[in-house]
Amino acid sequence: MKTDPIFNSATFADTHVKNIFIAQAERPAMSGEINIAQLTPFQRALIVTDGTVTRLIEAYTLAPVEVTILHQEEQTLCTEHIWLGLPSGVPVIARQVVLQTPSIGKETPKIQAYATSLIVPQHLPKGILDELESDPAGLGGILQNSGLETRRELLWCCYETARDMPQNIAHLEGEPLLCRTYRVLANKKPIMLITEKFPLREEVL
Repeated sequence: MKTDPIFNSATFADTHVKNIFIAQAERPAMSGEINIAQLTPFQRALIVTDGTVTRLIEAYTLAPVEVTILHQEEQTLCTEHIWLGLPSGVPVIARQVVLQTPSIGKETPKIQAYATSLIVPQHLPKGILDELESDPAGLGGILQNSGLETRRELLWCCYETARDMPQNIAHLEGEPLLCRTYRVLANKKPIMLITEKFPLREEVL
């Protein structure tokens, strides 16, 4: 009688889940490799979701997520950017935001994620650009509300130690972070490169 091989979830995580990331070997040099099997189910969902992270966090925490823009400015690329498919000298919008949920019994809200983005304005409709400054739904919500057809490519996931954090979240300095980087495409062109970093300490989550 034929028996099925023993299922090994750790092996599945390393061979299947990581294969979702098409450029895992390109993760930042100072980052560390993630042991997927040791993450919580929520953390695994965070790094592989191809929907909006804001909605996932709200569904898990049963609390609204506030998107706070820390910094946003137009910059000029100093070198060619392979993942955005752009040569040097092209203008992009650099954006930093924090995703946070209300805190019960504490003075400050809970930080759920810190995200940095490079946005290609020449590949986006004017309506989306107009909303970037103040829309509380974040980039995912802006894209969904616009009706623009997009898809996401997960590039890599890793962990790192928080360094050079913005003043608003300086208390995370030195803490471990779960990170992922992906790009968003529309009309077969990259329109955004996004890196999301999630605090790993349970008291922060």
